[in-house]
Amino acid sequence: MRVVIAEDDVLLREGLVLLLNNEGIEVVAASDNADDFLAAVEELRPDAAVVDVRLPPSFSDEGLRAAVTARRRLPGMPVLVLSAYVEDSYAAELLADGAGGVGYLLKERVGKVAKFLDALHRVADGGTVMDPEVISQLMVRRRADDPMRTLTPREREVLELMAEGHGNRSIAELLVVSETAVSKHIRNIFVKLGLPPTDNGHRRVLAVLAHLRS
Repeated sequence: MRVVIAEDDVLLREGLVLLLNNEGIEVVAASDNADDFLAAVEELRPDAAVVDVRLPPSFSDEGLRAAVTARRRLPGMPVLVLSAYVEDSYAAELLADGAGGVGYLLKERVGKVAKFLDALHRVADGGTVMDPEVISQLMVRRRADDPMRTLTPREREVLELMAEGHGNRSIAELLVVSETAVSKHIRNIFVKLGLPPTDNGHRRVLAVLAHLRS
């Protein structure tokens, strides 16, 4: 896998380069700003990108906008976005094109190497990966009359695992239940949220997250 990184913190940037190289993942470019990142993406056409949401000069949403621009110039290019905080608007923007191959992780998750690498591989394979803390906070922020409140605790667990990119079999193993039970929970979730069921992994996650953001 060939990866481009955009991260302004030099220690984290170099740490990511070292980590990925040690895992046999080639970092073909590592920049500290959006312009250099976009230039590298267009020139090198990497298999995936790892991008910090906040980049110079304003440290607001330059990284996010650069990720969206990169995916517009190279449709479907996998992008894993890193953020220090839960920003639900950023999650919505990232998922807006509905093409899959996107991820949103809190920076603290990078320290958990296995989870970070798993997320990067899932995104590179076209999946959608959302940090469980992001999902939890999005749920908490919903209005009192939101249908999310009609979900049972188990359905919420299933929804969170769906949002992390797990398929039915993986969810069943993690929750120690049958795949049939998982399928039933997912059907109930879609019914309660007014969303059509689908077997497509990243699309069902996108649909659920779009509803959470609405």
